Amino acid sequence: MSRHGDDVFIGRPWPAWLFAALTLGVLISVAWFRGAGIEIPQESAPVNWQRLLRFEDRPNGDIAVIDAATRREVAHYTGEQGFVRGTLRALARERKRRDLDDQPPFELTGHQDGRLTLRDTATGQRINLESFGPTNLAVFAQLQYAAATQAGPHKE
Repeated sequence: MSRHGDDVFIGRPWPAWLFAALTLGVLISVAWFRGAGIEIPQESAPVNWQRLLRFEDRPNGDIAVIDAATRREVAHYTGEQGFVRGTLRALARERKRRDLDDQPPFELTGHQDGRLTLRDTATGQRINLESFGPTNLAVFAQLQYAAATQAGPHKE
């Protein structure tokens, strides 16, 4: 005994196969773009300000922020600093993969539309910091002023 509702897709599996093929096509395309080194262009609003900064780990676990032009420490982060460390690790991993020096500075850029990006000048990789929410964005946004004036310790 067969009920009408039980066999709706029997003999008609094409919707499931179509969805699976579409998903597989997207995954293959993304993998190919990444493997080929092709970066998807991102629209950039005009630049409002830029700072060249270096980030150094200190023996006590702090992160020192060094102005690349003056070579002076302009800020430092104490404690765990998960977002700062995670962001810097992502960029450092690419430098290590390419066997590059850790001396070139990072470029912190504030755009007129309020976006904030951190770009590795050695690899060209860029992280759009606003995509991680306003709290995490603020951690880097305060460096706009810290690079201009000597600042005290910052906590996340």
